[in-house]
This record gives sequence, C-alpha cells and structure tokens, in this order.
Amino acid sequence: MVEQKIVRTFRCKNVNAPGVLGKLTTAIGKTGALIGNITTVHSGQQFMVRDIDVVMDSEGEIQRIVEELSRYPEISIVQVRDEVLELHKAGKIKMVNTVPIETVADLNKVYTPGVAEVCALIKDQPDWKNIFTFIPYSVAIVTDGTAILGLGNIGAVAGMPVMEGKAALLHQLTGISGIPILLDTTNPDEIVDTVKRIAPTFGAIQLEDIASPNCFEIYERLERELPIPVMHDDQQGTAVVALAALINAGKISGVSLSEARIGLVGLGAAGLSIGKLILQYTGRPTLGVARSEESRRRHAEHGGIPSSFEDIMGTADVVIATSGVRGLIEPKMVRQGQIILALSNPYPEIAPELARASGAALAADGRSVNNLLGFPGIWRGTLDALASRITYQMYTAAAEAIAAATMEGELVPHPLDPKVHREVTHAVARAALASGVARRHLDADYFESQGIREPWT
Repeated sequence: MVEQKIVRTFRCKNVNAPGVLGKLTTAIGKTGALIGNITTVHSGQQFMVRDIDVVMDSEGEIQRIVEELSRYPEISIVQVRDEVLELHKAGKIKMVNTVPIETVADLNKVYTPGVAEVCALIKDQPDWKNIFTFIPYSVAIVTDGTAILGLGNIGAVAGMPVMEGKAALLHQLTGISGIPILLDTTNPDEIVDTVKRIAPTFGAIQLEDIASPNCFEIYERLERELPIPVMHDDQQGTAVVALAALINAGKISGVSLSEARIGLVGLGAAGLSIGKLILQYTGRPTLGVARSEESRRRHAEHGGIPSSFEDIMGTADVVIATSGVRGLIEPKMVRQGQIILALSNPYPEIAPELARASGAALAADGRSVNNLLGFPGIWRGTLDALASRITYQMYTAAAEAIAAATMEGELVPHPLDPKVHREVTHAVARAALASGVARRHLDADYFESQGIREPWT
C-alpha cells in the first residue's frame, strides 16, 4: 500500500512583531513538512492568530512540529485540527430539488396527479426523456474499487470519497449530476451486466478506478453494447490531458511531436491509452515498458514498440511515466533537454523540480497534469450534443482546447479555471457534430454562450 500524505491545520498564536511569522514558517520547514494555506483568524495589536495548513508524510511528524515550535516563546499552538476529515463528514454531495414543493398546487404538478401526464408522454415518445427528466445530464460514476488512487485494491466503499469528489467537481464546473455507483464485484461479466441494467437511468457512464486488465474488457464491451457514451477516466481522460500537456510541451521546448521519440514507463490503463492516442494524433508509435509481459504485448497490439526502461530513459525525447512506482526515475537517469511527465499519484516517479534540476527541459507531475482538466468538459459537450458515443475526434478536440486555454509559458491551465471547461465543452460538442454522432442540433447561439452551468435548452 502506498503511503499517503496527510494535511493538518495548526492554529498558532504569536506575538504581533516583525519576523515572528518567518520564524514560525521556518520552524515548520525544518521538519521537512510543506506549508499550504495561511489564514489570519485574528489580528490584534499584541497577538496574531493564524491557521496554517501543513502537509506531512505521517501523523508522527505532528509531534516534531510541535516540539520545533515550542523552542520559540513568542509562538504557541492553540489547536491541531484534521480539516480533511471535517470536510468529508456526511459526504460531499447530495441530491436536491430543482423546483420547490411548498404548496398543494406544487405537489399536484410535481407529483400526483400531474406527473402521470409526463409519464404517458415519455411512454409514447421515449425521446421526451431528454427534455422532461434529469437523464440527459446525469453520469453514472462506476467503480469496483480495485485501483483507487495510489492505494490500489481497497474496495468500492473505501473509494466512495473519490467518487463523491468526481461528482462534486462535475456539478461545480459544468452543472452535470454525477451519481456514484459502487459495485460489490470485480468480475467483468457481472460489472458489464450490472451497468447495462442501470444504464437507462443515465445519460452516460464514467468508469473510474477499475484496475487493468479488466478495465480494458469492461470499457470495450460497454462502449460496444450500450446506446449511450462510455468513458474510462483512467484511460481516455488521462490520455486527453497528457496529450494536451504534450502539445504545449512541444511548443515551449521547440520539440516536434511528429518527430519526437516518446517513451511510456508503465502500460496500465493510463499508459496504454496515452500511447494509443499519441499514435493516432502524431502517426508515430511510442516506446513502452511495463513489468508484465501481458502489458507489453497489449502495447504492441495497439501499435506501440516494446522497449526497456534503460532504452527509454537513454534515448527518448519525451518520457511519460504512469508506473505507480515512487522515485522510479533517478536524477542521474535524466538526459539534458528531456521532457518528463511523471504522472503517478500521489507520488510521481520523480519530482518535477528534481527532474528540472537534473537537466530536464520541462517536467510535471499528476497534480498539474490532472484528469480534472478534461472529464467535466468532455461530458458536458458530449451530453449537450446528445452524442451516442465519444469519438477520437472528440477526444483530440478536448486535448487541443485544453492546450489552447493555457497561459503562455505554462504547460496546462489551472483546473478550476471556468474558461478551460467552457472551451473543452464547446470543442467536444463541435467535434460530436462533425463526427456524425450528435443526436441534437446545436446552433450558433449555443457556441456563443459564455456560461455552461445551466442545462442546454
């Protein structure tokens, strides 16, 4: 099991004098912990009270920080809180009404007897469900819990906080209702059968944190057998954002993607899909290395070139790592001018700052090159167009939109920038129309609109 970072909030009271805050932050830094947000709680003539978020490797570091701060008489610790757990109490999502029900007249319209008229309408013309229900803007977020973050196979219930987070972000950024679905099975046949049976409830299916190799079979079968779009975020979502970062990396460094030698370290759900999308986009196969022979074989079947870790580090212009192995890439392995995307979370194969210090022209990890840049807008554009599936053109349109929305000199945009998700939404919707998979016409007013949080009308 991968050790996780923890975040604690230290409420500190210190004398309001020049240099004291510097002493406080320096003392925390001496322990090796990282400082996040600093919030002023109280500002007085004599004392300041601040909440300081501290990122640590383990609970044991809390006492070290307390001991270090106790060396300064002008600083005292008032409280240490776990705000991550506090934030997650009662979950991060809930279902709420979109219309108020406050009177008998409201009840008559929303429920009985009025609702029967809507039911009869949908019975006679099923497509009315896209107007009179929440189905077209709902996404099932389905997991079996076998590949949760860097924790691995911890079960679907333990993965619920991740699914809630995905749902909360979908709603916050694009107005889509994401509904977590936790499966008490890891059998591909049972997963496919279950998802097919619940599919009428939703406008789309997002597979999440399902381990390879099962994820490949499950995705391919569902995409083939369902009349609604299916995406596995660890496959297609990761590939889209990685391609966006690669497009910008090529622009910044002057490396031509059509000529670059690109190596993949790790060929699981993410690595294999990144290789497939790069091949389609550039026409050039990627080198690939993985621990299992099955993964290397699958990479070759999809047009990749099996290689070795040493060959990739020694010859590739671009290295994209999704191995899940912390610190796999040693500083001495980095070649001058290489582009390194070490995307394993929560710990990358090499820290970006270490890669750059070792000669990399550009380096990033999964905190910045994150799926959050892609999946909300991909889904909103897909659902706006009522697309029957997501095509290669839609995925590449999303990647190019992410790249285009990036500030000059940056590799990718900030994931909470509304502009990114609006641009991805519109690019994907346009590509759906061009690909012939859209079942809804979108006029010029739609593409000129500035907001994307309200459902299409």
